[in-house]
Amino acid sequence: MCPYEYYTIMRQSKDPRYIRFKMVMEARKNGVKPTARLFRTSPRTVRKWLERFDDTLESLQDRSRAPKRRPRQLAPEAEEEIVKARKRLPVWGARRLKRDMNLPYSAKAISRVLRERGLVRRWRRKKHEVKRCLREVKRNWHLWQQITADTKELCDIPEYLLQAKAKGLPLHQYTAREVSTGVLFLGFADELSLTYAQLFAERIGQHLKEHGVKMEGVTWQTDNGSEFVGSWQATEESAFTRTVESFGSAHRTIPPGAHRFQADVETVHGIMEREFYLERFRDRRDFIKKAAFYQHYFNYVRLNSAKEEKSPWDLVREKDLTASASLLYLPPVFLDDLFAQRYGAARPLNKEEDHLTGLRHLCGEKTKRARRDTRRISSERARFVKKALIGVHDVWSHP
Repeated sequence: MCPYEYYTIMRQSKDPRYIRFKMVMEARKNGVKPTARLFRTSPRTVRKWLERFDDTLESLQDRSRAPKRRPRQLAPEAEEEIVKARKRLPVWGARRLKRDMNLPYSAKAISRVLRERGLVRRWRRKKHEVKRCLREVKRNWHLWQQITADTKELCDIPEYLLQAKAKGLPLHQYTAREVSTGVLFLGFADELSLTYAQLFAERIGQHLKEHGVKMEGVTWQTDNGSEFVGSWQATEESAFTRTVESFGSAHRTIPPGAHRFQADVETVHGIMEREFYLERFRDRRDFIKKAAFYQHYFNYVRLNSAKEEKSPWDLVREKDLTASASLLYLPPVFLDDLFAQRYGAARPLNKEEDHLTGLRHLCGEKTKRARRDTRRISSERARFVKKALIGVHDVWSHP
């Protein structure tokens, strides 16, 4: 005999149809009452499933217990009235629709109609739904409508930091990415500098202009870092902004703390940590060579799962059939070397650094002069003390 009651087994079973099938087979073989005693249930339950069974498992499924007729069900005209009110005020709930639209139905009935018609909306979208909506918006943007630029400190990558210190590799990455297609441009330097950011933007702008891109419709988006906006006390536009505007483009900064606005470049920073910076580099020349190879691979070959499994070059061709293959070919450079070639200096020096250098020089001269005075005074004092001791010795020697 089964040690458990029939209804206990039903509640704990994932699919009760198989247990009912066993019960029906047992009833056909040994009869209703012995089967009821075996499964510890009533003969009435055994007869019910024995009568319903038609040699299919679907016949042993529970039937709906809902009433076949609802005498107080809303008329189709009433449901249409509720649907029209909802479409007119799509963010109103059932109670607000009943109150503000003077609907003569209960809030529960209004909620049921909205739920059956699929008009119930969650107040807050899930994170993946927000990303999907934003991707759809960006996908419909024009080519080169927005370029997002940012910098990344490379000293927070343990696998790369040891190589950088030992082989003199750059410690900062300058990144620019076209939003609608994901085209990537890179630059590297040993420090964050407004001058380096200016050279980076100028190089990209000149390259796009030479390939026929209308720079008047391009918007550069950056954060509020000093390498893009200069000093927080500045009363004029930064050199980066002036460089961008010299091509006819616009420069826009994100709200303070709104790091999600820079999601496109932050995403590529994370990708490069996993795919590029785990490489081994022999020296700076080997580093820039591999960086150029990776950028070309990213722009022409690498498929982006967030952009319909297509590469940036595929998306560029969809938006502009006349685009040449060299449009995305802009190898990364060391911005330090680019500055030295153009201005003949080892690194940029702004007015503040010139002033600080002058102060250090002045303080150094004063310090040297003070040390010389101290040594002179000390020597004079020593000679005076020596003479005094000689005089005391003479006094005591000749009373």
